[in-house]
Amino acid sequence: MKLSTRNIVKGKVIEVTEGQVMAKVKADIGGGNILTSTVTVEAVKELGVKVGDEISLLIKASSVMLGKE
Repeated sequence: MKLSTRNIVKGKVIEVTEGQVMAKVKADIGGGNILTSTVTVEAVKELGVKVGDEISLLIKASSVMLGKE
């Protein structure tokens, strides 16, 4: 499969939290960094995502937001 996404990061699933419609998937990408993705519960089930799985995280964003304390 070819993808237009250029930002692809490998990680290991450390947590999956399912709600009624959406699920949060947290992945350790190394160096003490964790990425969290929010996807549908249906997608998690179709992909069979579970803790311990090695996954690819594809990042495609049309905007970048900043925060400051």
